[in-house]
Amino acid sequence: MRRLLVPCALALMFLPILKVSAQHIPIVHLRDLEQRFTKGGDTTFVVNLWATWCGPCVKELPYFEALNASYSDKKGKVLLVTLDFTEQLDTKVIPFVKQKALRSEVLMLDEANPNDWIPKVSPEWSGAIPATLFVNHSLGIRHFYEGSFAEGELEAKLKELRL
Repeated sequence: MRRLLVPCALALMFLPILKVSAQHIPIVHLRDLEQRFTKGGDTTFVVNLWATWCGPCVKELPYFEALNASYSDKKGKVLLVTLDFTEQLDTKVIPFVKQKALRSEVLMLDEANPNDWIPKVSPEWSGAIPATLFVNHSLGIRHFYEGSFAEGELEAKLKELRL
């Protein structure tokens, strides 16, 4: 009987670790994101629009991860919104997120017609990625940036926006 308890105790001890490493990635619509911004109060959202197949997107992910870590004690939230096809969630996106050990919240955008939703994100957006949206609803800030960030530029952009 005693032998059985030891493996069970070990399994229970590691269960919380397993939960943390296996990230659930919700599929959302643009209206879901907009509602989140509205209900976010004085939270600053840094929303990176990216895809697993986009080289510049993948290159800048560590900068968003570093920002996410520094936001842990502040009113800020990094959202990594993948634009990969929803059919690739289990086969491509989840394995990618695990391999890169992403800690930021990852969401998958599910919108049918890019010509309809891209201008809603920003009329300035050509649709190219990477792209980043900075939103603070209570301060009335919504700033769009198309292009990739080099090391240090993401923090500089936040200072420029006074976020």
